[in-house]
Amino acid sequence: MKQQTPDFQVQAFFKQQITKPGAPTTDEQKLQQRVWKMSIFRNTVWFVKGLQEYTKSGYEAAAKHFAPADLDVNLSGRSFMITGANSGIGKATAQEIANRGGIVHLVCRNKGRAEAAKEQIVEQSKNQNVHVHIVDMSSARQVWEFAQSFSQNNGLHVLINNAGCMVNDRELTEEGLEKNFATNTLGTYILTTALMPALKKAEDPRVVTVSSGGMLTHKLNVDDLQFEKGTFDGTMAYAQNKRQQVILTERWASQHKEIHFSSMHPGWADTPAVQSSMPSFHAKMQSRLRTEAMGADTVVWLAVSQAAVKQPSGLFFQDRKAVATHLPLACSRSSPQEEEKLQAVLEELALKFKP
Repeated sequence: MKQQTPDFQVQAFFKQQITKPGAPTTDEQKLQQRVWKMSIFRNTVWFVKGLQEYTKSGYEAAAKHFAPADLDVNLSGRSFMITGANSGIGKATAQEIANRGGIVHLVCRNKGRAEAAKEQIVEQSKNQNVHVHIVDMSSARQVWEFAQSFSQNNGLHVLINNAGCMVNDRELTEEGLEKNFATNTLGTYILTTALMPALKKAEDPRVVTVSSGGMLTHKLNVDDLQFEKGTFDGTMAYAQNKRQQVILTERWASQHKEIHFSSMHPGWADTPAVQSSMPSFHAKMQSRLRTEAMGADTVVWLAVSQAAVKQPSGLFFQDRKAVATHLPLACSRSSPQEEEKLQAVLEELALKFKP
């Protein structure tokens, strides 16, 4: 039986719209058809790749080549901030860091869930240095205020940008921003840039951003960052956001040499976010999905191991290895001008909400 991700389902709809029988073929429709064919190519290659590499069996195959000693570290005295840390990959990451003695700052939206996660992490790790901060990452002003306050009162060695959302209907925040973009891209941008001065004061500072292999199916579209044109789809918006995160990681690495930046794909993991945002995909793939700990493994490796910082800054990782950010022949590369525009637009928006 053929497996389908939401990407395939949505693109099937679009194909019907642009290739209706008897419809005249305009230049615009020809362009749409070329885009459609390339999208199908990317998704097909990506899904086959995912079945081989992103599943539980893919992790188990990769793990045979891991060096167990890489994670044999004492993190006492090192401070880690993890966004979206009350469940899933974020919580699993926080647990591993707490187990090794690190100071853990959980940045979460829901106070009740955050306190419950903290209690479980402390109980399992016997590490009392676990702290909760309540922040809505979709609120640009809140993120600014939190980052400024945190920097005044705490040191920070490692920032882990894990929080994310996939809202399937176009929804605006109270600040008038599309919610996926506000959370996944602008929130990440503001938190990272606002904490850079604090990170630069630390020894061996790092920023790890949890992206997604889904971004391989998309080319950066810098002219519609908030998905105001055409039919909205949350899966596509999410993939665009994740492409944006990878590009930002590359740019930050070239601009801030004092900090080691990395982005990564956790694979297809069985998390509450996947269950709620992609129920059809979860139902079909559940037996093949990775555990939360498997999804978190490379995040932890990038955040704590000495092997990770021996890799060049700015790379994209999967199962502790740097991997390509584009599929072969996928025509998904953006120009330097487009990437510069992305950063400029984000900076302008970020300043608009700075207290």
